[in-house]
Amino acid sequence: MSQPRRGNIVLLIGTRKGGLLLWSDKRRRKWEVGSLFFKGWAVHNMILDPRHGRRIFGAVNSDWWGSDVRSSTNWGKTWRHSREGVRYAPDSGLSVKRVWSVAPGPVSQPRVVYAGVEPAGLFRSDDGGLHWAEVAALNRHSSREKWTPGGGGLILHTIAVHSHDERRIYVAISAAGFFRSDDAGASWNPMNRGLRADFLPDKFPEVGQCVHKFAAHPSRPNLLYQQNHCGVYRSDSAGDRWTDISRGLPSRFGFAMALDPHDPQVMYVLPEEGPDFRCTVDGKLRVYRTRNGGKSWQPLSRGLPQKHAYANVLRDAMASDSCEPCGVYFGTQGGQVFLSRDRGEHWELLLDCLPPVLSVSCGEAA
Repeated sequence: MSQPRRGNIVLLIGTRKGGLLLWSDKRRRKWEVGSLFFKGWAVHNMILDPRHGRRIFGAVNSDWWGSDVRSSTNWGKTWRHSREGVRYAPDSGLSVKRVWSVAPGPVSQPRVVYAGVEPAGLFRSDDGGLHWAEVAALNRHSSREKWTPGGGGLILHTIAVHSHDERRIYVAISAAGFFRSDDAGASWNPMNRGLRADFLPDKFPEVGQCVHKFAAHPSRPNLLYQQNHCGVYRSDSAGDRWTDISRGLPSRFGFAMALDPHDPQVMYVLPEEGPDFRCTVDGKLRVYRTRNGGKSWQPLSRGLPQKHAYANVLRDAMASDSCEPCGVYFGTQGGQVFLSRDRGEHWELLLDCLPPVLSVSCGEAA
């Protein structure tokens, strides 16, 4: 089996029973599929570090062997363990149940990596994932007593470092909300103004919202989009205020989302019926796209099943690539992975019969 070449698009798929890599040239018509690794482990998140283009990080979890962040620099042939795992301090009263997310640190600090865990907490490594330390200012935040578990637990699931201001970091916690640091993690503020929490007596609390996923646009990192338990939102102010952009969607509820890296006004979501039936609306597998920052939405279904298609797509199981036009990918709990090479206009089945898909991400090999 060959390895990805420089410039190849690399697709990283995490499943409930292992992870695998696919790669292709930028036409994305023919894909090579690597062997399954981490067999028997749940891979909640896997990324190709854009600062290196060959280093992969994986958030791996086992009911028997625990949780860890593993890294590879040879396309998954071998993996390096962390030295002591990702652990809360002994006096915290907390114990890591799962590692949910991994994110690269600033470009100027190529060995810095962040991880988000359950119960919700943020960890930082300064040596490429060998050792991990708590980001205490967030993990001991004064609002923590108001953080409550969502359907998947109390988890810190999304992390992003601002691409123009390396001291600014964004995280999302379910169910606590969106938090921002402007001093490299020394202090944190909840930034939930305008976000609904329909399941609470106070529908617009300072803390308590259930963020399902967010993303910052790479070229305009103060522009944020969010799929929430209670709607889809946009912020043009790095989270200072959020605007509800759910009108025109068949449901306010969903998990997965992706952005077009070339157009800040383009966002993709995959609505589901609601918290009591977490499947695609009306049995139709449809991705919805906005081209105007959420003012209107268009269903995209060419090539996707439109009858008896009760799919569930998890928060990390949708991604876009760097090509022009951008490719969009998503994986289902039924073990299918779908691909569009033309911004969602047409879809095709890329893989089938996988274990339940937990995460999908894209990168470019260096």
